[in-house]
Amino acid sequence: MFAVIKTGGRQYRVVPDDVLEIGKIAGEVGTIVQLGEVLVLGGDTPVLGAPTVAGASIAAEVLQHKRGPKVIAFKKRRRKHSKRKRGYRDEITVLRVTEILADGKSPTIGPRPKKEKAVEPVEGASDDKPRRAAKKTAAKTAEDAD
Repeated sequence: MFAVIKTGGRQYRVVPDDVLEIGKIAGEVGTIVQLGEVLVLGGDTPVLGAPTVAGASIAAEVLQHKRGPKVIAFKKRRRKHSKRKRGYRDEITVLRVTEILADGKSPTIGPRPKKEKAVEPVEGASDDKPRRAAKKTAAKTAEDAD
């Protein structure tokens, strides 16, 4: 099953477990957000919205907030000794689509638990090693500088 959603003035075709980058939306990292502007629900019998499908929404987990690549807007007027250079970076939210909901249902899947990285101590690498003392340098005197 797929869906076409609209957010931030753009349209995206999504399926469950898709990771997509959209314009920044409100939501903490790890929470589930619902996107309600579903234009098309696809599958065995596609449902087209007029303009949106009633009761349909997308549940997605917020993975991170970041900034996009720098975009340079450069304008030059030839033979006028005039130019202008401006740049900006968009704010982006990275989402993972968890499920496609129809008929006004609520999300059944919660945020995925983060995997704990197990750190195993390495044998033979202990902190009991003697440390070398820092080398002391002799202060220069006025006679040494001549």
